[in-house]
Amino acid sequence: MPTVETALGPVDTADLGFTLSHEHIISGDLAVRHNWPHVIDVEKEIVDARARLDEVWDLGVRTMVDLTTVDLGRDASIIRRVAEGTKMQIIVATGVHRRPPRYFERRVPEPVVELFVMDIEQGIADSGVKAGCIKLATEEEVDPLNELMLRAGALTHRATGVPIMTHSNPFHGTGRDQQDVFEAEGVDLTRVVIGHSGDTDDLDYLMSVMDRGSTIGMDRYGTRIGADTEKRTDVIAELCRRGYADRMVVSHDAGSFSLNVPRHVRDTRFPEWNYLTIPTKVIPGLRDRGVPEDQIEEITTHNLRRIFEQQGAY
Repeated sequence: MPTVETALGPVDTADLGFTLSHEHIISGDLAVRHNWPHVIDVEKEIVDARARLDEVWDLGVRTMVDLTTVDLGRDASIIRRVAEGTKMQIIVATGVHRRPPRYFERRVPEPVVELFVMDIEQGIADSGVKAGCIKLATEEEVDPLNELMLRAGALTHRATGVPIMTHSNPFHGTGRDQQDVFEAEGVDLTRVVIGHSGDTDDLDYLMSVMDRGSTIGMDRYGTRIGADTEKRTDVIAELCRRGYADRMVVSHDAGSFSLNVPRHVRDTRFPEWNYLTIPTKVIPGLRDRGVPEDQIEEITTHNLRRIFEQQGAY
């Protein structure tokens, strides 16, 4: 049986269940936290995160992919502690977001690939946690530095077989640009999730990404970036009707704690931006739109499991 690494070690892919594909648990600038530790009460946030994860577990979610990278404040030791006190299975990422450390800029791609591979094969620092996926990000364009980061991630994928999961900007078409770079490095695009695709309701764009083999992340429910909750759900339902239920995954890109967005701001300005919106609103909304249960199960469970089961270097 294939397995995937989580914060508490490998689990059978058959046990992943309903999976949120693109979330964060505790994030923020590590340099700020290390220099001014009072800005976060780590013990309190660990307890709060466990409670939030258990709440969504009670609604049927079994696994969460935490795509917090080093430049977003990844701390695998904290995530391991969260995981030790919750029922939720947490998959942790290596890779890089939009602001790679300057250390990377002069050492790409091979030395950066070595670091990413180390996270996957040996574990992240002294946390005992191995990364189970590779996070990469592109915003408005693939500039030279971003291309090097994408190539480093692609080479890491080829060396380890763990899937690539991205941040993209569909309004600038950068999901397709990412696919171009990955394809040039020999990546099998069926092993890639192009994230944040659901920000747009441009069906032609979304289908063009999926027609190349990739799965799209309908994964920013609750934000005010692009389409609102109802429109995002309309788009998923229409794509299901067009035969694309096997190439979508869902999530919120939310977090339990972030140094970047204070909790009171999230709670007041973005009341749906949390881990609960998909199980409590989106799944019922898909049913109301006539999406059959087997297609809902594909989107929530089978599609990401299939990607994690495509294993091995190549």
